[in-house]
Amino acid sequence: MTPSPATDTATSSDPRALLRHLFDAAVAAAQPALCLPAHLPPPPKGRTIVIGAGKASAAMARAFEDLWTARDDSPLEGLVVTRYGYDVPCQRIEILQAAHPVPDAAGQQAAQRIRELVTGLTKDDLVVALISGGGSSLLVAPGEGLTLEDKQAVNSALLASGATISEMNCVRRHLSNIKGGRLAAACHPARLLTLLISDVPGDSPMDIASGPTVADSTRCADALAIVQRYQIAVPPAMRALLESGAGETIKPGDARLQNSSVRMITAPQMALQAAANIAQKAGYTPYILGDSLEGESRDVAKVLGGIARQVALHGQPFQRPCVLLSGGETTVTIRGQGRGGRNVEFLLALAVALGGAPGVYALAGDTDGVDGAEEIAGAIATPDTLERAWGMGMNPRSYLDNNDAHSFFQKLGDSVITGPTLTNVNDFRAILIN
Repeated sequence: MTPSPATDTATSSDPRALLRHLFDAAVAAAQPALCLPAHLPPPPKGRTIVIGAGKASAAMARAFEDLWTARDDSPLEGLVVTRYGYDVPCQRIEILQAAHPVPDAAGQQAAQRIRELVTGLTKDDLVVALISGGGSSLLVAPGEGLTLEDKQAVNSALLASGATISEMNCVRRHLSNIKGGRLAAACHPARLLTLLISDVPGDSPMDIASGPTVADSTRCADALAIVQRYQIAVPPAMRALLESGAGETIKPGDARLQNSSVRMITAPQMALQAAANIAQKAGYTPYILGDSLEGESRDVAKVLGGIARQVALHGQPFQRPCVLLSGGETTVTIRGQGRGGRNVEFLLALAVALGGAPGVYALAGDTDGVDGAEEIAGAIATPDTLERAWGMGMNPRSYLDNNDAHSFFQKLGDSVITGPTLTNVNDFRAILIN
């Protein structure tokens, strides 16, 4: 998907269309074909091997291969793993597919093959690692004494716990044989260049796909504290791995990382700025409230809803017409049995908080096209969302309590469906105030 960021007068006068335009512009700005060319490395004396994991990794591989072929016909081979349905055909780089957000056997096999591919290289060789969000589950290699079933169970528990993405990835790094810099260590002594597309608040390299090719400053004790904090049940072997320190990751200063470099090729802030440019052209003053907002989805919704109401009613702290933009990654502590992702949970909680405030529209979506486990990016809320829902016999608060926001917005016909976007710069939220 490569949506056009262009806008026109008709779109400017239609809040729904404008919100979708802003979202599409954010996604377009994060396309690998646009942001990767400036980071193409020079050919090495030896082999060039491309590896990678994440929802954007296949599109990154295709962009890299196209650029490499056009510039130099030197040898190129590689292997990357992406989410089912996110594959992009390449000629010299093999694309594998695996499960997300809960890992599967295909991801485990992919991790093993990638590890084997970079084993036994020399200092004349170059490894290019294409890493993006989603790689934590796609690149799975259970730590010593652990099974795939163990990793699946703890991953599901983490997703339901309300833990932040940084906390989840800290645990994942210490239960893995490939994350937390271990893949980088396996590449030594070859030169390693990691190209990152960030999907995490703060853009910390060690949190993107749980940092397989970068040093990790956290420790097993930190991971164990997170498990205890969220009361996550773990098997004895997993607890023993953390308590003994046997799951320790590769630390800053490790000699095996001396020939390694990292570049961030795009991040949430860049996507928000692209949306802001479109809003400006449409006659709305954009305000970027932050690219790394975290917290429970419904709590973030209450805060942003309060700001939107203040703008609509009192022209404070911003004057209408305007658009409030934000990114980051909220969390959902699952208590119900519904189909809600964090973006639609935010949006439904926002609609409830706004209470039908006139002139306030909003869109929330995941830039990878998948909110939660649904093949739905997000949804749009309008001033009459609650009224239409009650007219259909739906109680908005009941749907929110059941974590069932996808069902809620689907019944209203307000879901945002993009299909695979082939990139991932995390959550996108836009609140338009006329």
